[in-house]
Amino acid sequence: MKRSFVPTLLAASIAFTTLQAQAMTTVTIGTVNNGDMIRMQELTPVFEAAHPDIKLQWVVLEENILRQRLTTDIATGSGQFDVMTIGSYEVPIWGKQNWLVSLENLPDDYDVDDLFPSVREGLSHEGALYALPFYAESSMTYYRQDLFEEAGLNMPDRPTWHQIRDYAVALHKPQQEQYGICLRGKAGWGENMALISTVANAFGARWFDEKWQAEFEGEEWTNALSFYVDLLGNYGPPGASSNGFNENLALFNSGKCAMWVDATVAGSFVTDPSQSSVHEHIGFALAPMQVTEQGAGWLWAWSLAIPVSSNVKEAAQTFITWATSKAYSDLVAERYGIANIPPGTRQSTYENPAYLEAASFATTTLESMNKADPVNSTLKPSPYTGVQFVAIPEFQAIGTQVGRMFAGALAGQSSVAAALSSAQAATQRSMARAGYHK
Repeated sequence: MKRSFVPTLLAASIAFTTLQAQAMTTVTIGTVNNGDMIRMQELTPVFEAAHPDIKLQWVVLEENILRQRLTTDIATGSGQFDVMTIGSYEVPIWGKQNWLVSLENLPDDYDVDDLFPSVREGLSHEGALYALPFYAESSMTYYRQDLFEEAGLNMPDRPTWHQIRDYAVALHKPQQEQYGICLRGKAGWGENMALISTVANAFGARWFDEKWQAEFEGEEWTNALSFYVDLLGNYGPPGASSNGFNENLALFNSGKCAMWVDATVAGSFVTDPSQSSVHEHIGFALAPMQVTEQGAGWLWAWSLAIPVSSNVKEAAQTFITWATSKAYSDLVAERYGIANIPPGTRQSTYENPAYLEAASFATTTLESMNKADPVNSTLKPSPYTGVQFVAIPEFQAIGTQVGRMFAGALAGQSSVAAALSSAQAATQRSMARAGYHK
């Protein structure tokens, strides 16, 4: 009698497939729905082909929602994420609390010394690196050169906010869906408050005095918030209190904003012919100053970190090392063009003549980042570090609450004076409760 080998072969195939599945490590990544992160997700097949034992699972969320999800996950240790996209605010605080894996033994070709010192320091605690920077940014002014030329206007290398207002008045033509300026209005400590805090810095304001007393009812904050609400409320697009980075990027790229002050990372998007209908007409200037340049442009690094709750730390580190490496930048340059490599992290990027030639925004980006100083970001002395945020654990809740109040003032739901009074009271209560007032 002949023996059939089909069942035996089938069983062997099933067993092999089962072993493969058991050997496969899944790395779950929580990230923000910004263009560079979407591009990173698109390159998943390249990583998985080079690492067939690792599968990437993506959770891509709007910025405010991402921050809520990741903060809850890290604080409770629930382990839903193996890689977290967080920034210069969270990393040192979470590293100090032993919530993140210290990133040691990086491969030699990663060249950690190539990272900009300010970016590296912002992702460290007591000299230990707790996240790898995917891209870093300051803020700067984008403007339509063609509209400026038609109106006989000239943008200086570093405008004042009052000059920006004059330009917005001259270029605001709402009947043609051309708005004088687009700015962040959406509530959130990393949304509207990132921009408003730099406006406040430029007007000489600070979040806290040297004894951690809130200063929202001072003259400087009154001038800054009144100016912001007047500027964006009168010369911005309708519904500005709902617009964050992505919404304003879409408006600018569709030709509806004469000016936009926001993250330097947008440079590659506004000059990309496949994304921007006005890509040939974009000019760049430093973020506006007013009574001071200190703190006029922010400093931030969207970075990849590994929570200690992850059960696949080795695979997670393999991924974040790849995604923030020079080789990844080379891959992006090959697939999408050299101007689209993640900006702001590596000194070698800005020493590359090919990049500087292709990226018209690169010089202004580098100058903006070099001018940003998180240690001296306010005109008057302050007890905190951070340009557009205050580097204390309590700030996330405080900034979120204040952001809602200021968005309400922009939307006409309250007066500027009432919003500032509410911000003062709420912030004082939070700081007293946290023990800052002795």
